[in-house]
Amino acid sequence: MTVTALAHAVPGNDIRQRPRLTLVGRPASRTRPVRVAIAGGSTLVRAAFRALLERSGDVAVAGESSSGDEAVEVSRRIRPDVVLICVDVSDATGMETVRRIAADTQSPAVQVMVLSADDGADHAFAALRAGAHGFLPLDIEPAELVRAVRIVARGEAFLSPGATRSLILELTTQPGQSVPNPEQLDELTAREREVMALAAAGLSNQEIAERLAVSPATAKTHVSRAMLKLCARDRAQLVALAYKTGLVQPRNTPTAPPTARLALA
Repeated sequence: MTVTALAHAVPGNDIRQRPRLTLVGRPASRTRPVRVAIAGGSTLVRAAFRALLERSGDVAVAGESSSGDEAVEVSRRIRPDVVLICVDVSDATGMETVRRIAADTQSPAVQVMVLSADDGADHAFAALRAGAHGFLPLDIEPAELVRAVRIVARGEAFLSPGATRSLILELTTQPGQSVPNPEQLDELTAREREVMALAAAGLSNQEIAERLAVSPATAKTHVSRAMLKLCARDRAQLVALAYKTGLVQPRNTPTAPPTARLALA
């Protein structure tokens, strides 16, 4: 059942009586839950998000807001780990809200995750440029949404398979791009090429470290050096270059690639 379908099956919700901003206490646990603020969308959709996130046991919805100004105010007031915002990416007002929250110096630790009806490359680029750390379609499966929230709360980026595929296609086909030839990968050490391939497979720095039995800091250093040597602006472009240069071959299958978790370098 998708998030949209779940919105119509939330028991015991008299949404007309629900206040727009609700603060909840921290559940009894030795580990602090991921605190989320939900912004935008209809009251019914926000109720569905609240229900499925809190069902996970380690995510607490700390606030809700229905307008852009209120979303900024809620973010400043409660300083959640993640602001989950439903927005039409083509709407300049919605993107301005994302920019205001992402750039707010009063709550610098807040990560923004955008949910949109369209997860094409143009919309994904717009959300990422505005400062979002995550970009997902509104019809994402509930389990994937919870996983995305956890990953974004750790400071990593999370893109849907559709957005990942579109971004790779866009980055590898832009005219005038200065893209290294396969031979230029010789500038990388064997370990840097290995790390680049793992990043292209969607592994985070933590997962790369576990795979190679090194520290996360060492994995991050290898990723950063590979980006520097190949003049990659960001990790997403490094992934695109891995495919462009043939270091990683795309699967010959019509199915979608795994959801990318592009850890911030």
